[in-house]
Amino acid sequence: MVVAGLFGVFFMLGMSPGYYIPALSNILVAKGLAAKWAGWAFLAGPVASLVSPLCLGALADNHYPAQKVFGWIGLISAVLLAGAFWTLDHGGSPWWFIGLLTASSIVAAPMWGMLASISMVHLKSGEREFPLVRLGGTLGWMAAGFMTSHVLHADQSAVAGYAAAATRFVGGLVSFFLPHTPPMGSARSLRSLLGLDAFRLLKERDHLVFFSVTVMLSIPLAAFFLHTPLYLQAMGNRTAAATMTIGQISEIGAMLLMPLVMNRFRVKTVLMVALVLSAVRYGFYAVSGICGSMNWLLWGIGLHGMCYTLYFITGQLFLDRRVEPGMRGQAQGLLSLASNGLGSLLGTLIASRLHQFTVLGGQGGWTTYWWVQAACIALTVPVLAFFYQGVAVAKRD
Repeated sequence: MVVAGLFGVFFMLGMSPGYYIPALSNILVAKGLAAKWAGWAFLAGPVASLVSPLCLGALADNHYPAQKVFGWIGLISAVLLAGAFWTLDHGGSPWWFIGLLTASSIVAAPMWGMLASISMVHLKSGEREFPLVRLGGTLGWMAAGFMTSHVLHADQSAVAGYAAAATRFVGGLVSFFLPHTPPMGSARSLRSLLGLDAFRLLKERDHLVFFSVTVMLSIPLAAFFLHTPLYLQAMGNRTAAATMTIGQISEIGAMLLMPLVMNRFRVKTVLMVALVLSAVRYGFYAVSGICGSMNWLLWGIGLHGMCYTLYFITGQLFLDRRVEPGMRGQAQGLLSLASNGLGSLLGTLIASRLHQFTVLGGQGGWTTYWWVQAACIALTVPVLAFFYQGVAVAKRD
């Protein structure tokens, strides 16, 4: 029952953004908003991940049951998300949409990391069972992409946002019935309340290297959801939300292999493979632009799920293994801050400027755009290779 409950909440957690994020750029274009608004909209998540994951993670670590914190932030963020798309749908100021979307994102930012922490507490074998439970989020995202394109026909409609809000609200309600997860920490200082204790993790060399590489990887990764839908449309594809679920198909395979991978290979090896494949993915995007074939682009999208799983799911398991129980929520929050916060914030700003220069400005077009992103990811490989040390081989770090 515990595994089924966690799987179900992960399913709804993945389903909610899966409705609207792949379609968001095209929804804004359909509403007559200039391309710059897509950049502002995609900044909402990164800004949110700079603000709340550590603080709310600290609440779950030190003050309140994690499942109740998770439930309330799900309900509140769902209401704010519905308000954002209602404003967009009824011709309100784009700034109201951006403001409400940002507010929803600030509240919801810790949800993935917090649910991962709850799962680790209650699963008998985290490394074996967590990837299978986390698979629910992947399947939820895929189901939402299919629904958006082929059932709701909402690739360019605010209906995708309404569906996302409703799903998140239901997920918030269901989460109150998850197993009781009491706080494991006892810190009461203001520093602890704000989640700043998590930065102590950076004193350890491997943690510092891991979080630094995560930021570096997340900068070009921000382009995936921001500009892949526009690239698909430019290549003649009109069902971007459904097409991008190809990435989740490979993610399913990677999730199923994770227990074997974590038992056979060192963490460093898995992370290195993920970084190389991430660069190859954008290389395929660029080749698609050179030869004008959609097939290379689809192969690149297909690699996305494998890249994400091998790096970020491995990272979550790595942190759960290496930090004390009273810091797990904050450690996952710090991962969210590094990837969805600082990395995505810089990545969205850089990707928007690069898109304006290469695609809109005619300086190399989409091909140059994706080669630059691939090169940025390639820079992370030597950093991890030379500076990450690992612990005893028996622990496979």
